[in-house]
Amino acid sequence: MSTTDAVAFWDGVYAARPAAGDPQPNVRLTETVTGLPPGDALDLGCGAGGDALWLAGQGWQVTAVDISAVAVERLATLARAHGLGDRVIAVRHDLHTSFPPGGFDLICAHYLHTPCDLDRAAVLRSAAHALRPGGRLLVVDHGSTAPWSWNQDPDTQYPSPQEVAAGIDLAPETWTVERADAPRRIATGPGGRTAEVTDHVLLIRRTA
Repeated sequence: MSTTDAVAFWDGVYAARPAAGDPQPNVRLTETVTGLPPGDALDLGCGAGGDALWLAGQGWQVTAVDISAVAVERLATLARAHGLGDRVIAVRHDLHTSFPPGGFDLICAHYLHTPCDLDRAAVLRSAAHALRPGGRLLVVDHGSTAPWSWNQDPDTQYPSPQEVAAGIDLAPETWTVERADAPRRIATGPGGRTAEVTDHVLLIRRTA
């Protein structure tokens, strides 16, 4: 799938969803970040913007990127409406071709799955290298298929957190895996529909 097709696909996904006035953060983010001193954060694939807005509300300076201009424009509007326009920079960015510049204390990638061309391992490796010493990379992937997911292929295989870590292939003397597990939770989808889902959670800290 070309970049043009990828943009059209994700613009279509977000345009088909009603704009959320108060999108909620992912629970794996809040349980990981609560208590950490705020700094500079990068949200890869910001989507509806719940994570970026929550981080900004906790005092973080957030760069939020998505391939969809629809998602980015909605987030920028929400940030201003919530009085967080000075803490959230929302930009359209194609991770297939480049990575946002700068150094970060936290980088999160929640459900960075796509039918489009994307070398996820390379993106996550770039993310790990963009961490400042002591910074953390939080990768949360689907471990199961929710009823409302755009991907309903019954043959979909979800790599474990350990497999994702192995694919990133980071030097253990510089990066430490702090968490790699598969917790379950009750998720709420469009229209208030709920279902039990599995998350694959990987937390990596840069130690040097």
